[in-house]
Amino acid sequence: MVNSKLTHVIRFCIFTFLMVFNHSANALSSVTATVDKNPAMLNESIVLTVTADDDINRNKLDTSPLLKDFIVGQTSVSSQTTMVNFKTSRTTNWQILLIPRKVGKLAIPALEIEGKFSQPISLEVVDQAPQDNNNYQDIFITSELSNNEVFVQQLTTLTLKLHFSVELKSGNLTEPELAGATVEKIGQDQQSDTIINGKRYRVIEQTYAITPQQSGTFTLAAPMFSGEIMMPSRRRSNFLSFAETKPVSILGESIKLVVKSIPDSFINYDPNNPQNTWLPSELLTLHQEWQSNGQDYMVGEPITRTITLTAAGLSKAQLPPIIMKATKGLKVYPDQAQLHSNLSKERLVSQKVQNFALVASHAGRFILPEIRITWFNTVTNKIEHATLPEQAIIVKENPDEPNSTRMDVSNSQQVDSITTDSSTLTKAENLKQDSPLTQTNHLHWVYLGLWIATLLAWFFHVSLIKRKSATLPRVEKKHDSGQSYIKLLAACKKGQAQQALDLILPWLNHSLQLSGSAQITTFAKAQEIVSEQSFSNAVNELQQHLFGKDSDSGLSNWQGDTLLNAVQAYNKKQQQVSSSTSIKLNP
Repeated sequence: MVNSKLTHVIRFCIFTFLMVFNHSANALSSVTATVDKNPAMLNESIVLTVTADDDINRNKLDTSPLLKDFIVGQTSVSSQTTMVNFKTSRTTNWQILLIPRKVGKLAIPALEIEGKFSQPISLEVVDQAPQDNNNYQDIFITSELSNNEVFVQQLTTLTLKLHFSVELKSGNLTEPELAGATVEKIGQDQQSDTIINGKRYRVIEQTYAITPQQSGTFTLAAPMFSGEIMMPSRRRSNFLSFAETKPVSILGESIKLVVKSIPDSFINYDPNNPQNTWLPSELLTLHQEWQSNGQDYMVGEPITRTITLTAAGLSKAQLPPIIMKATKGLKVYPDQAQLHSNLSKERLVSQKVQNFALVASHAGRFILPEIRITWFNTVTNKIEHATLPEQAIIVKENPDEPNSTRMDVSNSQQVDSITTDSSTLTKAENLKQDSPLTQTNHLHWVYLGLWIATLLAWFFHVSLIKRKSATLPRVEKKHDSGQSYIKLLAACKKGQAQQALDLILPWLNHSLQLSGSAQITTFAKAQEIVSEQSFSNAVNELQQHLFGKDSDSGLSNWQGDTLLNAVQAYNKKQQQVSSSTSIKLNP
C-alpha cells in the first residue's frame, strides 16, 4: 500500500517536471511577418500576418509603426496549442489589413513582441489599372457628386457605388464626412447588376444629401469598405470541406468640393424683409387648391385652402414657413405642414404641403393677401419670386342659421316702423298748417284735457302697483340659463365637439336674456362679450379641432374640460352680478 502511494507521487513529480521543462523550452523565441501579395495595388488592401511561437497576449503587438505609410484596418488574433509525445507547441497569429497610402516602394518595418523582432518587408505598390483595361479588381468603389461647385446651404447629392464580383460574407461601407456640412442619407440602399468589360458585378448604391454651411474648398474623405469575402477551400477533398473567408478593405477616391458664399446681390436685395431667407434652388414653385366642390362659401362653414411649396435642391429642413395672414372678419386656422422628399433624376425634390381652414364671421367679400417667397436660382444666378397673387372670395349668408334671418326681419320691421312714424308726423304737420285759427284753439283745449286724464290714470296705476307689491313677499331673482346651459355642459363632458359648438351661442343669448336683433350671431362677438381669455382660447381650440384637416371633421377625440371650466366660470359670474343688481320695490 505504501509502495503504491509512493509510485503515484513519483509520477506526479515527473509530469510536473516535464510540463515546466516544455514550457521553458517553448518560450517565445521568434516572430515572423508575411504578406499575402507583393506587389500590391493602390487603394487595395493586403493582409499582413505576424506569427509568434508562443501563447502571447493579443495586446503585445504594437502596430503604430505601420501608420506612416499604411491605413491600418481590421486586426484579428488567433491562438493554437498542440501537444505530441508530451511536447507542447503554441503559436499566436495576428492578421492585419493594410491599405497603402501612396505608390512606390514601401517598407513594412520590423515589429516587436516581448523583445523579439520580425524581419522588415519591402513592398512594391503600383497604381490601379485604368478602367478601360480588362484588369478590373474584384471589389472597387466609385463616388460621384451631382455638383462639384455649389453655394453655401445649396444641397448636392453624393452617390457611392460598391462593385464586387466575389461573394461577400460581411462588409461595411463608411459614411462620407465633410467638415462644416450636414450629411444625411437618402432612402434605402439600392442593389443592381452590371457588366463591365465582360465581367459581371453586383452593385450596392447609397445616396447622401450634403449641405455645406461654410464657403471654401473642401475635400470629401475617401469612402472605405471593410469586410470578408468567401474563398475556395484549399483542402484536397471536397467532402466535408468548409468555405474559407478572407478579410478585405478597399479605399475609394476623395472628391473636392468648392463652396461659394452668398452673393452680395441677394444680401443687399431687401435687408429689411426677414422673409427673404437664403434659398438656393434650381426650381421653387407655389401651388394652391380650394376644397369648394363648386359650392358657394357660407358663413360659419370652413373653407379649406391647400398650399404646396416645391423646391429642387433643398432638403425638407430648409423649406421656409408658409405664412397666410388673417383678414378682418375671416379667421385662419393653419394645420401642421406635411413634408416629403424624393430623388428625381439624381436631384432631391422636397415638398411642404399645408392646409389652412378659413372661417368667416359674417357675409361679404374678403381679400386674401399675396403670398410671396423670394429664392435664388442657382441655374441662372438670379433672384426670383414664387408668388400666389392676391385673391378675393365671397361668403354668403348661411340659410341654415336662423339667427341671421331673424336679425334681418327685425331690422326691416324697425325700418318700416320708422318710415310709418315719419309719414304720420308729416301728415300732422300738414294738417296743422292747413287748419284755421279757431280749429287750432279747440284742438289745444282737447289735447290739454287728454293730457290731464292720462296723468291722473298713470298716478292711480302707480299707487295700485305699490300697494300690491307691499303685500307680496320679496323674491330674489335667480339666474337660469335654461336647457342650453345644461346641454352645453353635458356635451363638454362627453367630448361632443360639434354639439358643444352649436350650443355656445344659444346658451350665451339665454344667459344674457337677449332676443330679436340683439342676439349674438357670431363667435367673434361672443368672445368679445364674454371678454375672458380662457373662453376665447377654448372656442378657438374647438374651432381648430372641427375645421382642421388633421381632425377628420371632428371625429377625433376632443377634450372639453377647457370649455367646460370657462362656461361654468362665466355662468357663476353672471349669477353674482344678477344677485347684486336685483330690483327691490318700496312698500
